[in-house]
Amino acid sequence: MMNKIFFTLIVMFGFYQAQVQKDFQGMAIYESKTQAPKFNGMEGNRDITPEMQKDMEEHMKKMLEKTFILNFDQSASIYKEEEKLDMGGQEGGGFRMMGSMMGSGGTFYKNVKAKSYTVDKEFMGKEFLVVDSLPNIKWKLEGETKQIGGYTCYKATMVKTVNEADIRNVRPKNPDTKNEESKKVENPKKEEKGTNFMESFDVPKDIIVTAWYTPDIPINQGPENYWGLPGLILEINDGRTIILCSKIVLNAKDKVAIKAPTAGKITSQKAYDEIVIKKMKEFREMHPNRSRSGGAATLIVR
Repeated sequence: MMNKIFFTLIVMFGFYQAQVQKDFQGMAIYESKTQAPKFNGMEGNRDITPEMQKDMEEHMKKMLEKTFILNFDQSASIYKEEEKLDMGGQEGGGFRMMGSMMGSGGTFYKNVKAKSYTVDKEFMGKEFLVVDSLPNIKWKLEGETKQIGGYTCYKATMVKTVNEADIRNVRPKNPDTKNEESKKVENPKKEEKGTNFMESFDVPKDIIVTAWYTPDIPINQGPENYWGLPGLILEINDGRTIILCSKIVLNAKDKVAIKAPTAGKITSQKAYDEIVIKKMKEFREMHPNRSRSGGAATLIVR
């Protein structure tokens, strides 16, 4: 008789655990900040005053500070930027291009069980639905720990090949590289005072990404397309960008539907990146030198 009761309790406990896992859901809020490049108006260019330069740097700083919400369960998650009021104002072509490349709204759906992701993107006024496989991230587990919001977090690192279409890791071009490029031109023209700011930087090939994850929340999830660690990722240091979790809510009463977005032209990540890179090239060719008309594109990145 006791054996039957014990067996029944085990079955009931197993059913309860399975139901808890099935219904388990959480929410994490992340603050994303990208170190903005410093812009200098060209020396002698009266179209850009120190006040205009300051306004442009402030605008760039605000554009690179975002809040995201990650809703997750045992197998999937959705990562979406928190809606904000439009800052408004007039933007130059360079800022419009950069804003589009940073993405506009959208939902990043990640299914770690199926090892796939879907994200809707808006670029240059067109809607895309990028569907692809999750990257196979080769994390190196480190021994360091630290506290984030009361959770014990462990350090992990990886080497990431930078996506050329992602401008968040842009850096000023090496002056030596510029000199070498100018030597290849047989009759180089005299350098003008202004230049298209998109020609003033390049993108590194590889960067080291540092993640901090907590096994206290044993979910194989994280912000953006980061995943693959034995715990929820609470912080990502991705080159010039830091994504830090500021709040966690587990098993809230109100559940969120964790589903993949469906709007937009379906494409792969590679095909989408090729479109972005092509448009970047077209923009540079259309605006080889904005110094003659002034505007936001007349900048040097340092």
